[in-house]
Amino acid sequence: MRRVLKDLKIILLANLWVVPVLAALIGAVFYFVAPPPPLHASMATGAEGGNYRLFAEKLKHELAKQGFELTLVPSAGSRDNLQRLLAEQPEVQIALVQSGLERQLETAERDRLQSLGAVYREPLWLFYRQGIRLDRIADLLPLRLGLGGEGSGTRAASEAILGANAIAPQQYPASWQSLGGNKAASALLAGELDAAFFVGPAENQRVQRLAASPELRLANFRRAAAYEARLPFLQRVTIDEGLLNLALNSPPHDTLTLSPMATLVVNEDFHPGLVPLFLEASREVMKQGNLLDRAGAFPSAAPRTFELSADAARYYSKGLPLLQRYLPFRIASLADRYIILLIPLIVVLIPLLKAVGPLYRWRIRARIYRWYRYLREIDRQLDAGTLPDRLGSEIERLEQLQDELAKVEVPLSYSSELYELHVHLRYVIERLQTLQRRRATQAETVG
Repeated sequence: MRRVLKDLKIILLANLWVVPVLAALIGAVFYFVAPPPPLHASMATGAEGGNYRLFAEKLKHELAKQGFELTLVPSAGSRDNLQRLLAEQPEVQIALVQSGLERQLETAERDRLQSLGAVYREPLWLFYRQGIRLDRIADLLPLRLGLGGEGSGTRAASEAILGANAIAPQQYPASWQSLGGNKAASALLAGELDAAFFVGPAENQRVQRLAASPELRLANFRRAAAYEARLPFLQRVTIDEGLLNLALNSPPHDTLTLSPMATLVVNEDFHPGLVPLFLEASREVMKQGNLLDRAGAFPSAAPRTFELSADAARYYSKGLPLLQRYLPFRIASLADRYIILLIPLIVVLIPLLKAVGPLYRWRIRARIYRWYRYLREIDRQLDAGTLPDRLGSEIERLEQLQDELAKVEVPLSYSSELYELHVHLRYVIERLQTLQRRRATQAETVG
């Protein structure tokens, strides 16, 4: 056992050079690999109690299951969310944005943002008071109309619909107001408005409240296909009879409307490694669907608004990365990024490990073979006849080498070579001693 431990010690000492090489390679991996994703982010959500906020709170709950902390930042709506994402030093990295608002940005601004896809539909609702004849959008011109608040997603959608009908903002009548949300709903129910635009899911309390009023009607966008062709960020949606309120049979017949999408938009500060995590959490939030969206339909890569993130495109085509399907996010995200770098590391290690054996043999044999330098030097002098007259000093020198050689340690497998050196050294000493005796005899004879 002692011999084995001694051999192991010799092997380790002979291969200590491998340690700094491996340390350098591993250090290079950690230096050049992309940093691991953070476990926190900030998200612009819209107003407290709004649809965006409700979705974001559910998303936060799902992310917390993976140990991820999502900070929710209230805002004035989609346009405000875009400005927060584009700020010089943004406090948020991700936000919910209504599709279509990207058209209002400059090309350079759009290029700074990416989409992770749509997470649910938020239809455009046009409610109007009973008794009003509303067949086409132009019929709104003489009415008191709520367009949606300035900077809101409702305002962006209503302006797009009006613009498609060649009604520009400078043509808006004085009776049209920048009013939206609960204020517009209350004004419509009170008779202070004749019609108003709203945006939100069918389950939205405001939409439910308006749909339940016997004094209001829901406009039918019978030319929805034409709008969809001109405004690709909008999709046709059929509101089936009674969908909003079965008891009151609201709407009283199948009704067409148009729907923008609530999309997840990220800026350059959002770590790409978080994309699958957020999309999978969004899928969990929407897995039951809602009144209009079937279960499992979202998140979705369509419609295309901002450029779709490459990581999001990969998620939609292949699903979660393999490791994230079986491991917690914080472990899988690290392993996923470092495994890629293991391939070049292994490529470097294979020849390195192959070199360990020959280098080890060379280092061990070098302990033995370096002694042959003295033997060869004496051998040459013997052959050349130039050996010094004082053979005694040479013999003494070789005997000292023999003592030193006895202290050399090599593994058991190399002992035969060590013993051969002992034999050769002894042989040279004996040759010198024989020559010394011969010379002494000659000297006595001459004397």
